[in-house]
Amino acid sequence: MPIQPRSAGSAEEQLSIIDALIALPFPEQEGQSRTQHGWGGPGYHITVLRRSRDFWDAPGPETVTAVEEELEADLTALVTVLAGCWGSPTVVDLWPYLGLDNPDYPDIEEAPEPLGSLCMLAGSMQMWQVPSTGRWLGLTIGQVDRELPFELLAAVGEASTLPK
Repeated sequence: MPIQPRSAGSAEEQLSIIDALIALPFPEQEGQSRTQHGWGGPGYHITVLRRSRDFWDAPGPETVTAVEEELEADLTALVTVLAGCWGSPTVVDLWPYLGLDNPDYPDIEEAPEPLGSLCMLAGSMQMWQVPSTGRWLGLTIGQVDRELPFELLAAVGEASTLPK
């Protein structure tokens, strides 16, 4: 996963990045492409709004809990502001996009991006349909592996990538 140069320091900066992400044209070439705010591909963008420290030095559980609580507070602040603009978010369960939930259907289609990437990082996301854009915005906290940082992520995708 691409490295974000730095985390956004304030809610205002995070909201500014979200606004830019919503307005940014999607890359046309297949595969992941680096963008000004993160990475993307046809029909999607993903960015890290805030990144925690890593956990290679095996900190105690209280350290991990404190980091999770801090990022949850950031997520809650963003959800509150965006809910004031677009209403309450829909919670989207990301686990089904892994394709592991139903062993009777081993030939499940690959999840569309950015859902395919997000399901590898988080279990759910807060999502809004962005009015007059044909796009949705999702916010979640994810972690690639337990030694790696937690990340507050924003994703924008085409409305057609969400289940009906």
